[in-house]
Amino acid sequence: MSLDKNGIAKRIAQELKDGYYVNLGIGIPTLVANFVPENIEVILQSENGLLGIGPFPEKGKADPDLINAGKQTVTTIPGSAFFDSSLSFAMIRGGHIDLTVLGAFEVTDKGDISSWKIPGKMVKGMGGAMDLVAAAKNIIVATTHTDRHGKPKLKTKCDLPLTGIRCVKKIVSDLAVIDVTDKGFKLMERAPGVSVEEILEKTGAPVIVEGDIPEMNL
Repeated sequence: MSLDKNGIAKRIAQELKDGYYVNLGIGIPTLVANFVPENIEVILQSENGLLGIGPFPEKGKADPDLINAGKQTVTTIPGSAFFDSSLSFAMIRGGHIDLTVLGAFEVTDKGDISSWKIPGKMVKGMGGAMDLVAAAKNIIVATTHTDRHGKPKLKTKCDLPLTGIRCVKKIVSDLAVIDVTDKGFKLMERAPGVSVEEILEKTGAPVIVEGDIPEMNL
């Protein structure tokens, strides 16, 4: 049984460590804010100038003037700070972000990522993605394992315009947790009820499998 978007976000939240400064990309990554473990302190940063993002607001309690870079309404935590986007990007480009979680259209077994443009579709820009992949200390991709046509998103080569090269460290999909190593994709965990065979069949690149692969602990 594959994970839903919240399941992917919940698994990624397990990668957070106390004291981390984290940037969450548009889409599935923003849901990670709802699953930050209670025993750690993590500071979420947004390109539009917000440091200290909390969970999504409860229904009927949203402040329309308080948004993240994806224009979603958010909450703040005690000590949150607001500033202009130039300072926000200075934080990113200066290497002050410990972890970035991004969505992706394609990821290769070398860590290349395509996340911002589909030919023939209107795209207003790549936002902060190119800065984030160039400067973040660690990048995790949150994605479905295949596209809506059933074609693999995890491949040997990106067909879409690149966002960054050799930058992705880990992928958490609806089927698996996969590390990007010097030797390519390495399967680390399976989604509950998902077989290794299904993961290999739906991956468009070789995958290293060593020993028994455990199910994700959600």
